[in-house]
Amino acid sequence: MTTILQTSIPYDPLNPRALPGIQPTSMDNWLLRDDAFAAQMQRREALLANHRSDVLALDPESEPAAQELLELVLTHAYGGVADQVTRPDGQTVLIDRSRPLDTLCKLVQEDLCILQKRGDEHVLTGAILCFPASWSLSEKFLRPLIDIHIPVDSYDISIARRVQRLFDGIQPGRPLWRFNALTYEDAELFQPRSANAPRRERNAQTAPYLRSERQTLLRLPETRAVIFSIHTYVLELEHLPKMENPA
Repeated sequence: MTTILQTSIPYDPLNPRALPGIQPTSMDNWLLRDDAFAAQMQRREALLANHRSDVLALDPESEPAAQELLELVLTHAYGGVADQVTRPDGQTVLIDRSRPLDTLCKLVQEDLCILQKRGDEHVLTGAILCFPASWSLSEKFLRPLIDIHIPVDSYDISIARRVQRLFDGIQPGRPLWRFNALTYEDAELFQPRSANAPRRERNAQTAPYLRSERQTLLRLPETRAVIFSIHTYVLELEHLPKMENPA
């Protein structure tokens, strides 16, 4: 097990909102870097090298969306580059536009999921998912939103319809965000799990770690794909700092 912890979190994860819990944010806060950047990036590269089929999936028809996402991340997080970037941890990353999700994995802490409208629903058509919180990319790939969220009990048909309407209304340059909070017995970031073997609920009073995902939704202007990003925080529950919720 690899233990990578943050020492702070930019919102109060113990102050839940009713589903879907979405609020607006800005492009300045679309992607974040924190004190675990270097360690998480090393872990991401190791997972990509050793578990590529578990952490990366891309429908060939969604290659244009993945390439558009790469260019947006490069522009937003690195000021726009041609051939290579130097990350904040000093590591150099070569930009391989023929493998956009591989490259994205090495650029930002966020996991990135591509969802595209096919028929009446948005479908998961691509993802780089190094830090799954008890779900399996292979089981959710090419599945619509309602299937992606099964077996979350609170995600019922009514919520699913509201979320689909929300997805239909997402606009380029106007990201939305939400968060969750889960208690875990260990701090491992890579926790894939089949829907047929769900995670056993932990006692929030005794579990040592809190795992929270800051999730954002953003539409790409050209391909119109919706990007679902996941920034994962893991903190010791007993040392969780008190935070305010920013936009």
